[in-house]
Amino acid sequence: MKKLTALVAAALTTSLLLGACGKKEETQIAAEASAPVVATKIVVGLDDHFPPMGFRDEKNELVGFDIDMAKEAAKRLGMEVEFKPIDWSAKEAELNGKRIDVLWNGLTITEERRTNIGFTAPYLENHQIVIVATNSPIKTKAELAGKIVGVQEGSSAVDAVNKDPAGKTLKELKQFGDNVTALMDLSAGRLDAIVVDEVVGRYYAAKKPADYVVLGDNFGTEEYGVGVRKDDSELLGKLDKAMADMKADGAAAKISERWFGKNIVK
Repeated sequence: MKKLTALVAAALTTSLLLGACGKKEETQIAAEASAPVVATKIVVGLDDHFPPMGFRDEKNELVGFDIDMAKEAAKRLGMEVEFKPIDWSAKEAELNGKRIDVLWNGLTITEERRTNIGFTAPYLENHQIVIVATNSPIKTKAELAGKIVGVQEGSSAVDAVNKDPAGKTLKELKQFGDNVTALMDLSAGRLDAIVVDEVVGRYYAAKKPADYVVLGDNFGTEEYGVGVRKDDSELLGKLDKAMADMKADGAAAKISERWFGKNIVK
């Protein structure tokens, strides 16, 4: 009887110990599952045909003003940065589908985009300029009436032209996957003009002054910001802080001088 009692007691003790261990493991697993995941990498979505903001150099490496700005900001956040070329016309779907974390590539802040995207404070001012071939008789925006004008699909140039009274007089507003292709069509005579972000248009016009002329007229002023998901307020706050610090300590000015020859950071 004593032996039987001892065996029962031992079995109960073992069962209690196993139960306690199991509960401890379950509690630990639950705590680990509920702990917030700390992001260590930021994935930047961009159009890799958008010089000097983001493009590929002769070595096929991604370079540009926004590339350098994103690298500097990520360094200050203690995060790795990955650059992911995307279809720019599907940028909001890429962002909200969580295939990228931010849109950082000359992204114009508009009220329409604000409904789907959270924006940092503006960091650059831009205009939608008009470029024509050097032999073109077109000298003003009004003279685009009845002409074929090219723009990049999904860019703010589309909205800028459509909202302007001059845009309603065009024969056709032709959209392209990227500005390089539009410029090729302009050179080939298939377009009468293109409307493009000033930072990009002047970059190309400066490279080929014998081919392109920038008109004095433009289709409006706008501002660039970094786009994040609307519910990602933590990342937005961190980016705003990093970029404000970069402006304050001169890091942003140095990057601007490297790409534009002067400080144009807002």
